[in-house]
Amino acid sequence: MFNLIAGNNLLGLCLSPMELSNKTEYAILSLMALAACYPISESLQIREIAARQNIPNRYLEELLATLRRGGLIKSIRGVKGGYVLARDPRKITLLDAFLCIEGLDAGVPNRNSTSQTVETEVIQELWHEACQAAYSVLQKYTLHDLCEQREKRRQMELMYYI
Repeated sequence: MFNLIAGNNLLGLCLSPMELSNKTEYAILSLMALAACYPISESLQIREIAARQNIPNRYLEELLATLRRGGLIKSIRGVKGGYVLARDPRKITLLDAFLCIEGLDAGVPNRNSTSQTVETEVIQELWHEACQAAYSVLQKYTLHDLCEQREKRRQMELMYYI
């Protein structure tokens, strides 16, 4: 249903909050790799992040530049240089990462539709409500929360194999 609406561009909607783009997923994976190194103040180089998270190096360079411009990470120059989180993983929400990568207008209905009918207004209002709900969930979880969930799952896998 959503693909049909987006495919016909009937509403001019961006479906980003309901879909996880590869770009956003790779960005969050990169941030999680950096979050794991945050307690020991260790920086990671692009090739290390790429190897740990299975992300193409070329693509990762662009993502890290965007995350740096968005203030979520910092780059460190020098032999032991690389990238680090700009702030504590408990202070970086998934919404921060999403908006940094997808932009502030992601998921906001296009109100400049040439054929604004009562039906499209109703649908756009509902879509706006759905986007707000999605944003609320993304605002609720931090990088730290994701890392904790990852560790819990790893522990469960270890217990299963013992």
